Amino acid sequence: MRLYTYFRSSAAYRARIALNLKGLAFETASIHLTRGGGQQNGPAFRAVNPQGRVPALALDDGEILIQSLAIIEYLDETYPEPPLLPRDPIVRAHVRAIAEVIACDIHPLNNTSPLFYLKNTLKHDQETINAWYAHWVTVGFTAVEALLRPGPYAYGAQVTVADVCLVPQVANARRFSVPLDTFPKIVAVDAACLKLSAFDKARPENQPDAE
Repeated sequence: MRLYTYFRSSAAYRARIALNLKGLAFETASIHLTRGGGQQNGPAFRAVNPQGRVPALALDDGEILIQSLAIIEYLDETYPEPPLLPRDPIVRAHVRAIAEVIACDIHPLNNTSPLFYLKNTLKHDQETINAWYAHWVTVGFTAVEALLRPGPYAYGAQVTVADVCLVPQVANARRFSVPLDTFPKIVAVDAACLKLSAFDKARPENQPDAE
């Protein structure tokens, strides 16, 4: 398998964690999201993913999957151990909800595309952009903090897709200096996950394209 990735992309970070948790070997193809206007906008990568986003996962048979949550669910269905979605349907729905607060509510507002739009089209200064970023992280994390269950992980004793989504978002929050003092459960879950090699190997700073 080949993962099209970028070291700072939190969506690609999710896919790396999931692949590591499943114990799957994969090669990486780095798509730089900022250099030269962004390699994701060029025809070569648009032929891989018409949306121009990472991650994209090329399977051994040439099939290409996009969108991190779709990739994670494919991996969970195809390689069921260890499971990232709980068997119980109610628990599974709660875990999915935490993952989607992050992947569908926080992340889209703070992805590179809207941040570039705020800067380059609407001409906001960096201080205003950082305030925007911190606001949406804080709103989302306030909900997540209330939704977490006794750990050590996001929803109990087993790692789930909620953890796979939460850890990259915490890394982004720290990169943008968003205060996390009011989110002790989130901080504790992040620390517990990063003790696991699957999470540690997936960190942005541990990627071949890290800068």
